[in-house]
Amino acid sequence: MTFYLILINIFLVITGQALAKSGISKIGSFTDMPIKEFLLKALFSPFVIAGFILYFFSALIWFMVLSKVDLSVAYPALSLGYVAVLIVSYYFLGESITLVKVAGVLLICSGVYLIFAK
Repeated sequence: MTFYLILINIFLVITGQALAKSGISKIGSFTDMPIKEFLLKALFSPFVIAGFILYFFSALIWFMVLSKVDLSVAYPALSLGYVAVLIVSYYFLGESITLVKVAGVLLICSGVYLIFAK
């Protein structure tokens, strides 16, 4: 059950990140406008707001995870999200997947495997 909560948490965080990135991309760079204007636009962006809402729910689920699992196990498990971020970034945000990125993700997955191996 706890592993599924970790996966749900990862899903919510990644979805929140993708929504926030989409919202911020529509606004533009903070170097192109005064910082106050950028922050106000970000705070009122529907995508950014949705991202924050997902972060909130992911935090609630994270509290449930921490009540059952050692932090030294639970936190590294979140690294599995790097795999999903690579895929989501490619398919939904048009970012590239390079051999170096794939190698990095494989190293992270290997480390998570070692942490969970008994």
